[in-house]
Amino acid sequence: MEQAWLIPLYGLIAFVVLALFRGFLPWQGKHLSVLAAAVAFITVWPVLFDMVRQGVGLYRYPREWFTAGDLSVGWGIMVDPLTVVMLALVTFVSLAVQVYSLGYMRHHGTDDPRIGWYYAVHSLFAASMLVLVLADNLLLLYVGWELVGLCSYLLIGFWYERPAAAEAAKKAFITTRVGDVGLLIGIVLLVVEFGTFDIGTILAGVTAGDANGTVVTASAFLIFLGAMGKSAQFPLHVWLPDAMEGPSPVSALIHAATMVVAGVFLVARLFPLYDAVGSAQIAIAAVGIVTVFVGASLALVETNLKRILAYSTISHLGFMMLALGAGSLTAAIFHLLTHGIAKAMLFLCAGAVMHAMNDETDIRKMGGLRRRLPVTAAAFAVGALALSGIPPLSAFWSKDEILVAVAGGLNPAFLVLLLIAIGLSALYMARVVRLVFFGELSRENEGVREPPLVMGGTLAVLGVLTVGIGVIALPLPGGYDGIGSFLYDAVGGPHPYELNLAWAVVGTALAVGGLGAGWWLYDRRPDVVAAVQARFAGLHRVLVERFYLDAAYQWTIDQVILRVSGALALFDRRVVNDRGVNGTGLAVVEVGRRLRYHVTGVFADYGMAMVAGVGVVAVLLWLRA
Repeated sequence: MEQAWLIPLYGLIAFVVLALFRGFLPWQGKHLSVLAAAVAFITVWPVLFDMVRQGVGLYRYPREWFTAGDLSVGWGIMVDPLTVVMLALVTFVSLAVQVYSLGYMRHHGTDDPRIGWYYAVHSLFAASMLVLVLADNLLLLYVGWELVGLCSYLLIGFWYERPAAAEAAKKAFITTRVGDVGLLIGIVLLVVEFGTFDIGTILAGVTAGDANGTVVTASAFLIFLGAMGKSAQFPLHVWLPDAMEGPSPVSALIHAATMVVAGVFLVARLFPLYDAVGSAQIAIAAVGIVTVFVGASLALVETNLKRILAYSTISHLGFMMLALGAGSLTAAIFHLLTHGIAKAMLFLCAGAVMHAMNDETDIRKMGGLRRRLPVTAAAFAVGALALSGIPPLSAFWSKDEILVAVAGGLNPAFLVLLLIAIGLSALYMARVVRLVFFGELSRENEGVREPPLVMGGTLAVLGVLTVGIGVIALPLPGGYDGIGSFLYDAVGGPHPYELNLAWAVVGTALAVGGLGAGWWLYDRRPDVVAAVQARFAGLHRVLVERFYLDAAYQWTIDQVILRVSGALALFDRRVVNDRGVNGTGLAVVEVGRRLRYHVTGVFADYGMAMVAGVGVVAVLLWLRA
């Protein structure tokens, strides 16, 4: 476990080599990036086996970075089951996405002069997330956090010659910065209060009640603001759908293992802080359930395939935050894992569809694609069923745990809303599967073909994992007692995982009902869908316009921020600069200009001035006497 620091190092080395020397490498060095991802994934397994051998717990390997007065800052690592789960997810998804990209990016031109840069940033993206996961102090965590944001900006805007991609990259960067301001202030408050960046020391102090309650509460809310931005929680979710302008493999990486899961991980890493601040936990649950409904409702009216999956991600991130608000780290992280595998596959399936249809994303122009893309259709269907909560697929197990956590830890209102949301999740998944892969195949789509083997093989591997990864919820041979006990032993969460048969039946019934209703509506009775849209035209327009949040933000920027900024700029230029700064210099110049008139260069003038001066002095002396 003490060698876990090597895991992000491979990606960092690959980034440096590709960033500096890709022009001298064959295929611009993309295979070097894939190799680094593979080695990182392989290195995770000795770390996991070492933890199992030594016993589940928290292992620290501190290293001093620098000191500033009494403040000592380290760059050490923290290895616990939470870390290991994240290491496995990030390295695996990163490897899968990079292998898939070997085929996908070829579709956009094998001679792309920037393919080396694409893989370089991929390596940095994964390495940054791994640094964030391993960090044992808040400063190193913040470094990884900001690097993740930078890499998302670079990859979302990879095709920056497209105005939509450039705008999406800027939108993602600026929106998440709003939350990052809160995160930075929250970190500073904790460091001032405890005199250290060390996460273990800070959490121990919070648990012991040795800190100022106001500071701890304020820090909890401010840090959660940072998590809201990264994990696209309402109302800071607006950047995520637009991030679909990047390449599809980038979308898979962002949605499954890096950018958006960073916020969930942050709250999980600082779980004792939120456990000590009850009001913050309630706020997390409230934001989570609102985000669940916002994502699900928008997915029901969206017609862009990748954006539907983006809204699905927003909704499922809300599930994870809801679980954390209910006090169950186990449920949240388990769902993060199962969702990550399934959602990576769904986005790569979307990429395969786009690959076959010349980058088309409008589901209204699809239909019947299962006849030409059987592997892609099967993989997509498995992912949709899994995220709907159908047993025994992966997300069934984690959704059951979320139900148990919410039923036991929150107000019944949260439970009722969660049950409705489960049905909505299945409904929008049934809609997208029916409209994309079933129905009549149009003549324009007769020529579509399955993607290359490197892409199809990746989908097959992810499909197998989506079917079987849920078994980690259960005890297995070799001393493994299930995901609940694995995480519970490390963080002291409220309870280990245990399948609740009653809630499993309820959740499955809702999922099946949602799938059935969706299939009936969009396969048998599209007239009912049209009638409902016409009957509730106002609500439908609100959903199509994304609750007008984007318009509201744009209006605020144009009419408030830019106007106020313009007024401040005018004040700065006319008053501060022209009067305060330049005015002083100009006054000196003007005084000098006026005074120079007495310098005539004529001796008689100087003599008369001297006589007049002597006269004035004499008069003053006489008056004084």
